[in-house]
Amino acid sequence: MMTIGEPKHPLPALVAETIAAHAGEFALYPPNDGTPALRAAIAAWIDRRYGVALDPETQVFPLNGTREGLFNLAIALSPETKAGARPLVLTPNPFYQAYGAAALAVGAEPLPVPATKATGFLPDYTALPPKVLDRVTLAYVCSPANPQGAVAGEDWWKALLALAERHDFRVVSDECYAEIYPETPPPGALRVAYDAGADPEQVLVVNSLSKRSNAPGLRSGFAAGGPRSIAALRQLRAYGGAPLPLPIQHASTALWQDEAHVEASRALYREKFAAADRILGNLPGYRAPEGGFFLWLRVGDGEAFAHRLWRETGVRVLPGGYLGRATDESPNPGDPYVRVALVAPLAQVERGLTAIRNTLSKTIAEETA
Repeated sequence: MMTIGEPKHPLPALVAETIAAHAGEFALYPPNDGTPALRAAIAAWIDRRYGVALDPETQVFPLNGTREGLFNLAIALSPETKAGARPLVLTPNPFYQAYGAAALAVGAEPLPVPATKATGFLPDYTALPPKVLDRVTLAYVCSPANPQGAVAGEDWWKALLALAERHDFRVVSDECYAEIYPETPPPGALRVAYDAGADPEQVLVVNSLSKRSNAPGLRSGFAAGGPRSIAALRQLRAYGGAPLPLPIQHASTALWQDEAHVEASRALYREKFAAADRILGNLPGYRAPEGGFFLWLRVGDGEAFAHRLWRETGVRVLPGGYLGRATDESPNPGDPYVRVALVAPLAQVERGLTAIRNTLSKTIAEETA
């Protein structure tokens, strides 16, 4: 199984230990804003990781995983009209479905912007016409990118932040893969924004413990940004959301305070990155990811290749076209690709990658015969 990005590395023992120690607190209503200890732990982690000091009382908000934040930010912050017209919400293409769903939920128009090899596998929002940008309320970014594994560098972030200031929209940075990388930690949007002296309300970052701590079932993450943005999220949850149960908040606090389990997990991913280089490195469609745990492998026809791979070897990968969409301006940029998740134990990953190599080599040979 190399389709779903569900981490398979060991769940840190402190999760079960902490939940057990606080199990009696399942009988209590949890605080809407998260415990002070959890907010402080998140703010301290942001400071250690990015060197940005945030006020845990007003600039950090615990989430039920990143998806809650990515969706609810649009409800809380996207106005009904912009520049006298229906708002636009920018998303990369391919994209995480929560971005587009959030736009539609608030009556905005999602605008998928191709993130292809020609643009470094990141969306080039700066190339959009000014009249389009004037209607934008939110611009979603995922770095490291799902599915391509591309990382937005400081110059890329600076250009986007300058664009957002000129056209008065917010940047929503989905950084849930930020702690998985081969060598160099990806720069965060908050760090670049603070270095550039940007308005704190211009950028919101969401992250979670799902990938960082191999705890997707914990459903625990955070949003960080300007006080007004965080206050809007807090008010929205007070009316129609659900805070994390207290034992989950205690376990989350412990995880944000610990880096040893993160470093151990990252070392396991590095072994799998090396295996991918070794097994697939000579294939023309291979590109090593800069971050995250996906390979974005060009195979010609992603759906046909995924079907053949499953039929002949029992290995499942995700057709790239399922993550993107065609527009009036461009075809689906995911169609020629498959997404390969490097989440299983190393031996299973090696077997899967070998099957992919052999099947792709056969496909190429047949096409050139």
